[in-house]
Amino acid sequence: MHPPPLLNNPSDFLDNYEEFTDQIKFILSVHATRLRKVALPLDLDTSKLEEYFETSNFAFPDLKSVEFFEPTSYDLLSLRQEWFEEVIITRFENAIIKGLEFLLEGSPRLGHAWSISQCRRLPAAKQRDVIRINDLLVTVLLSSGTRWSKESTEPVDQPISISLSIFYDISQAAQTDDLSHSLNYAEVAKAIRGATTSKTFRNIQDISRRVSDIVFQLLTSRGASEIHVRIVQLKGALHCKSIAVEHLASLSEDGNWRPKNIAHHIEGLTFPVIVGVNAAERLEKQDLVVNMSIATGTQGLSPDDWIEMRSVTSQVYEAISSTSFLTLEALTSFIASRILSMMLSYQTSPVISVRAAKPSALVFAESAEVQIVRTFDDYPELSNQDHDKKTNLSSSKTSQSPRHAVAIALGSNLGDSFRNIEFALRLLESPHDILVDDDGFIGAEIDIIDTSFLYETAPMYVTDQPSFINCACMVETSIPPRTLLALLKAIESKVGRVPSTRNGPRAVDLDIIFYDSEVIDTRSVKENLDNLDGELVVPHPRVQEREFVLRPLNDMIADYVHPVLKKSVQTLFNEIYDPIAPPMNKIIPFPRTPIFSAPPTSSIDPVPDTLTHWLFPSANTPSSIGRKASPGKIHMMATLNVTPDSFSDGSTHNVLPAALAYVKSSIAAGATIIDIGGYSTRPGAAFVPVDEEIARVVPAIEAIRDRKVLSESTTQEGRTEEELLRRVVDTPISVDTFRWEVAEAAIKAGANCINDVCAFSGPDSWPPAPAGIPEGDRAAEYMTKLKAITRKHAVPVVLMHSRGDAGKNKDYSSYDYAIGGSVLEGVRIELGAKVDRIVKGKGGVRRWFVIVDPGIGFSKTLEGNLEVLRSAKDIVANRLIGDVIRAPLYRNPLRGYPQLIGASRKTFLGVILAQGPDGRETKPKERTWATAAAVTCAVQQDALVVRVHDVKAMADVVRVAHALWS
Repeated sequence: MHPPPLLNNPSDFLDNYEEFTDQIKFILSVHATRLRKVALPLDLDTSKLEEYFETSNFAFPDLKSVEFFEPTSYDLLSLRQEWFEEVIITRFENAIIKGLEFLLEGSPRLGHAWSISQCRRLPAAKQRDVIRINDLLVTVLLSSGTRWSKESTEPVDQPISISLSIFYDISQAAQTDDLSHSLNYAEVAKAIRGATTSKTFRNIQDISRRVSDIVFQLLTSRGASEIHVRIVQLKGALHCKSIAVEHLASLSEDGNWRPKNIAHHIEGLTFPVIVGVNAAERLEKQDLVVNMSIATGTQGLSPDDWIEMRSVTSQVYEAISSTSFLTLEALTSFIASRILSMMLSYQTSPVISVRAAKPSALVFAESAEVQIVRTFDDYPELSNQDHDKKTNLSSSKTSQSPRHAVAIALGSNLGDSFRNIEFALRLLESPHDILVDDDGFIGAEIDIIDTSFLYETAPMYVTDQPSFINCACMVETSIPPRTLLALLKAIESKVGRVPSTRNGPRAVDLDIIFYDSEVIDTRSVKENLDNLDGELVVPHPRVQEREFVLRPLNDMIADYVHPVLKKSVQTLFNEIYDPIAPPMNKIIPFPRTPIFSAPPTSSIDPVPDTLTHWLFPSANTPSSIGRKASPGKIHMMATLNVTPDSFSDGSTHNVLPAALAYVKSSIAAGATIIDIGGYSTRPGAAFVPVDEEIARVVPAIEAIRDRKVLSESTTQEGRTEEELLRRVVDTPISVDTFRWEVAEAAIKAGANCINDVCAFSGPDSWPPAPAGIPEGDRAAEYMTKLKAITRKHAVPVVLMHSRGDAGKNKDYSSYDYAIGGSVLEGVRIELGAKVDRIVKGKGGVRRWFVIVDPGIGFSKTLEGNLEVLRSAKDIVANRLIGDVIRAPLYRNPLRGYPQLIGASRKTFLGVILAQGPDGRETKPKERTWATAAAVTCAVQQDALVVRVHDVKAMADVVRVAHALWS
């Protein structure tokens, strides 16, 4: 093989690309493998390079004799200069550098983590010499504040360290010992100090731009064309030692300088955390020291793409503080994924480096440490996140129909507030019925893609008025901001808002909180907030002071960063939370059915009036000083099986008089909802056709809703007939079914809730199957149909965890990684995925209508059932879940949802009762005391609803347990 021709320019390289590929990869592998900075495959064809070396009589050096150095923490180690020159410069000439950079363009990790430029780029003799100014200390006015976020715009003095490297040929100065042939670093330092102390800067990126400007203005005439700048804010964000930015800058042919290899650093972030495998490490927090780098290539110095380092630090600190990993490996991977989730809006792919050290881990060492380098390639699911996982609201857009993500807050405290809010949401998705003549509505689209929980809140500003019902929603729309504001005002008018005192009572109020990440203010005078009427200010100017807005937003977009305040929604919520204020309760409204009223507009379904509603405490509502937060009521769901083959009470209540007697006695004893089922879920139960199931449940529902039929039953002792009739008629009914036909028939007969053991997926949805095969298509049909019925009738739904046949599929070993229990993790992940599909996206069910059921007795072993029962509150806890080895952890999708626990008379209780020498075999009806123990545990685990058969007996249990545990 003949030696390759000398390469004089990039085009020569490209023309000979195939011939040089192996040589280039081999050189890269030598660097990468020896220096252990990046991993490259070693199964490369090096024969061409070896043959070339042989034919050119070149002696390949022994790598063991090569010395290495590390200029800075982020620079890459370089081979000894003589060998580097011989291989790279002499043989391949200067163009090989361009070729290497071209080769690396397709790999963001290599493009940043192995950069010839970052190795100080030594392609020619003139660039071998470096003049440095190290850690020049200056005091700079920064408008971004000190360690804490600033409340005013007044700039403050901050200590800044500036380090500068100038690549400059000093050979002539060395030969003559004459400074005039070199650069006077004293003059450079003086110029930098003068330029940085005479003006106010926004952040350290702003300072770095100024330093680069001054240096090139001063040195261009002297032949300096490349510099390296490092700016360190010595008193950076809270909890960390410093923050820094560094980059290379080179003069281009047009005379302007261009940055590259930009890296942002957070150094010495320290916090206490549970981490480690030793028993002692699981009991007490220890300090962890983390150093993080974000490499962004050529992006990051322009004001349009500045990274708010304080926000990154704050979010990482908050996220880590609540973790309890066993290994540093898992923790560092989690940190990298969190940082990348904040960088989704970046056009270039950032490279994240994380070093996490445990100073207390080893007695005779300063620390134990793990370091990783990660990109989006390592976390493919990040690019497909839902809106609540992104820090930027913007959705994908097309030139034909741009779509914008908008956060809208809703509130009502006049009339039937629940109906008002539902009416407003339906109008929101029918904009053409509201502003038919507005030009902004040509081709307009708007879809609600997520909703918060519903909250009852005390009035703010004007306190002499009824409590408010508040929520928020996320929409995707093509409607521009001003037109969207007009739509919201028209909806307020349509629903019935009457202009009144500012912040006073209203039938419904809708406000734009965020519109993508845009900042909009249409007012001519902006000194105060007294002139908001008819104007649009986005983000909403008072969002940071309103818990009743931040709490609903936190349900959906906790990680979204406020474009002005540069804080996440979760951070703003944590800052505003006041434990002394009256606690906010979540609400589940039940509609009055069937609906007889005509639809309010022709294009939307009739909106039902409200039958009743349930209140329960919000999470993260600690007791106020001097008093307790109001305990929530525990609701009892009475179980009415109108089937001949139920596992517990088959043939008992399938006769109408017996069914009505059970309903009346249950409600008299304290039941607040009746669950009617016409299809047994016990293993091996006979198949029931849809028509037969409807024929079983509908007559029972109609009879309960018929006062005349009810009055024929026996009056309960101690209560008047009229009072009991009123209570029965106004008690919600849930239909226990997985079929959409049965659900709709039951609702039209008077049911107010759907209780689905399959969580809208149908009976054959385990294991989950993709679309395109029969099982997957059937599951998708169940999901679509049941979501549509729920939306149409505005009914709550109970969604249960199951895996097909209740007696099978009990293996949860794939979740053995989880701390606290594999079955708990399985429920969180499997049911959580279904709930997300039901709540999020176009046509989703309102979040406030969802109650989750962990499915005790369904596809779980005895120990699995006990695990779920004793730790049920952990299923809906605000925590991170997932296997960090396979993918980044993510927020529990079931966090904050109310729970129904149904353990009454279940088989696993019978198994326990039969254990031991004194055990006994029991029939379901003989497990009342066992059920009482399970119900007590459910109350202790903060269940909102307990599903029981023996209501009168369990009512006593609930009252005492509630008194003990509330």
